[in-house]
Amino acid sequence: MSTDTPSDDMLPDEPMIDSDVIAPAPVSEWEAEEQERLERQTAEPAQELTVEQELVLTGGPWPERDGETMIINMGPQHPSTHGVLRLMLELDGEEIVRAKPVIGYLHTGMEKTGEELTYVQGATNVTRMDYASPLSNELVYSTAVEQLLEIEVPERAVWIRMLMCELNRMSSHLLFQATNGMDLGAVSMMVYGWREREEVLRFLEKVTGLRMNHNYIRPGGVAVDLPPDWADDVLALCEVVEEGVREYETILNENPIWLERTVGVGTITTDECLALGITGPILRSTGYPWDLRKTMPYLAYDQVDFDVIYTENGDVFDRYRIRLYEILESIRIVRQCVKLMPLGDYRSQDRKITPPPRARIDESMEALIHHFKIFTEGFRVPAGETYAAVESPRGEIGCYLVSDGGPKPVRMHVRGPSFYNLQSLAPMVLGEMVADGVAVISSVDPIMGEVDR
Repeated sequence: MSTDTPSDDMLPDEPMIDSDVIAPAPVSEWEAEEQERLERQTAEPAQELTVEQELVLTGGPWPERDGETMIINMGPQHPSTHGVLRLMLELDGEEIVRAKPVIGYLHTGMEKTGEELTYVQGATNVTRMDYASPLSNELVYSTAVEQLLEIEVPERAVWIRMLMCELNRMSSHLLFQATNGMDLGAVSMMVYGWREREEVLRFLEKVTGLRMNHNYIRPGGVAVDLPPDWADDVLALCEVVEEGVREYETILNENPIWLERTVGVGTITTDECLALGITGPILRSTGYPWDLRKTMPYLAYDQVDFDVIYTENGDVFDRYRIRLYEILESIRIVRQCVKLMPLGDYRSQDRKITPPPRARIDESMEALIHHFKIFTEGFRVPAGETYAAVESPRGEIGCYLVSDGGPKPVRMHVRGPSFYNLQSLAPMVLGEMVADGVAVISSVDPIMGEVDR
């Protein structure tokens, strides 16, 4: 019986495809070197601290010979070392020979996330970087967006921003006073610092609705106006915080144990700070009075009277004092804000970037559509690039934005002061004792959300 179907022997041979046979695409010498470099830098051993001398394992008797060292991971002591900052120390007995801060354990990726969010949504992202000072993050981001838009913020919004940022600076430095005291054994400071900080956060919550991560400062102004009785609340708050600061002075400034633990410990020079890009209280403790509020005024800082606090010793004690007295300077600024607060709009009235008033949404279909499009599609920003910088409680925080004319930035980079300030650990702890390492890391006051952004 014959059929028209050809037999297997009659079929033509099918080409064999074997992935092992296909030759890989040629790789240039530069690509091979780059791949090897990336693997070397991201491998787990890259985060290890290799001992310079013979390693001494713990558990046995301490060797009598000099020159032998061991490596330990310090912590958890300071709140930043509870799993998000790894501080490796090489010790010669109790003396620190080398230190290496290892970062990257939070994996937040906020800069890349910011490139997927509209400019309207961006403030909700950046406010979570330095979670102890979220309003500084919102301010620098909004300022950068406003520079690209080339818009002027209403005068009342400018003063509200300054008022809120200085209150936030007070709460951040009060948090430092609490944790710094706890780290060095002054446990009562944890209670007192938290007590005054709580009063500041209570007012921030009254204005913004949240204690932290406010999303209050937005491109074009602020989210809502100040409540009717805000001035009385702020003045009463200033009295409470000022009284607390005077108590801190009494408790610590002449305490012999506190002085022994802080004076002359963890010193750093101006040249070392400038070489490493370190700003804020650490730089000012070396005798260099660099504060963007004075040197490159923004908002209305050129219209208020305040002093830049700086010292000359560059040690743990000076960094504590600077943050303590900066609280009093912030109180001076806040009181002037209460006195000089202008009337007017709290946000820009440019309808391209500002949603309609909430009451109008229930009355007008056009207002409802406008509100919907602003918060779903965002607004378009002219193509260009810009950089804005403000003085956060930890130093210069900057925001670099690149726009292609769309509703989202194509590139966003944040200069986080804590990232640079962590570099100061290595020169500060060199030659100090292990217990002093705890005091030094506390005096840096790092916020790891800003480091691992």
